[in-house]
Amino acid sequence: MNTIRIAALALIVAGVLALAYGGFSYTKQTHQAKLGPLELSVKETETVNIPLWVGLGAIVIGGVLLVAGNPKG
Repeated sequence: MNTIRIAALALIVAGVLALAYGGFSYTKQTHQAKLGPLELSVKETETVNIPLWVGLGAIVIGGVLLVAGNPKG
């Protein structure tokens, strides 16, 4: 397998996952304070939404790369 085919398959898989899940969330620790033996921290959950057109675009570009990157002959 050459590099273009691997990149095309990765784009197709990423596009399908983007369409299936629609986004992801992660937790980040924002504030931390230590007052002697007492330790305080705040964790915030951030959500990232992936637009529909990004998932579809990744699938289309991956398909084009897969077809165009396949040399005939």
